[in-house]
Amino acid sequence: MRLKGKKAIVTGAAQGLGAAIARALADNGACVLLTDLNGEGAAQVAEEIGRTHGPGRAYAAPHDVSSEADWADVVAIAEEKLGGLSVLVNNAGIVVTGSVEDLSLEEWKQGFSVNCDSVFLGTKLALPLMRRSQPASIVNISSIAGLIAGHNFANYNASKAAVWLLSKSIALHCAHNGWDIRCNSVHPTFIRTPMLSDIARGRDEDAVFAKLARQVPLGRLGEPSDVANAVLYLASDESRFVTGAELKLDGGISAM
Repeated sequence: MRLKGKKAIVTGAAQGLGAAIARALADNGACVLLTDLNGEGAAQVAEEIGRTHGPGRAYAAPHDVSSEADWADVVAIAEEKLGGLSVLVNNAGIVVTGSVEDLSLEEWKQGFSVNCDSVFLGTKLALPLMRRSQPASIVNISSIAGLIAGHNFANYNASKAAVWLLSKSIALHCAHNGWDIRCNSVHPTFIRTPMLSDIARGRDEDAVFAKLARQVPLGRLGEPSDVANAVLYLASDESRFVTGAELKLDGGISAM
């Protein structure tokens, strides 16, 4: 019960990392609001959590994380249903592939809108509520691709790097104002999720995953639980002296 009494929002929670994070937070005592563009999927995960932990532990809402109006609605739901907010996990994201010459301006803006604007909007609108529930924690899911570039990931590299430094700015803003609100970023490498399956689409998935695993010094892909456990630490009061940091979950890739 490391998060007993905590009230959390997890975006992109209909599947993959978001669903795993929401389950981990609930398993450790938090009440969780799961949001996703796929509102039905988020509701299914919330219902599963409710069956395990009882009523009042998980709620769901449809959510376009690039919409300021949607964020205002989600924060209002958190205040009404959870009674406040002490943990914000900005997890929702998309992968837009292509080199700087391949991408259209529309694709470029879409990637930044979902990956980075969402963190700006969510934090800006959630902070007034989080200030009432200190100590509090903001956890932003970036990527190892926000620290290490690839020739055909111009948008993903740039947008996830923006999340990395935005997280530091948020951390310093909160500290400057004397609030007990931390902000950190998490940087996974290849994690076995539906998003990774989308990258392999049209090819032999097992062969693609094996090739990716060979790039990782530990010799395997990450699992959603690897990320969920890291978020659990950053969301808990165990990390009260950790802010403005980046946690690399990359199996050693960035050490090479």
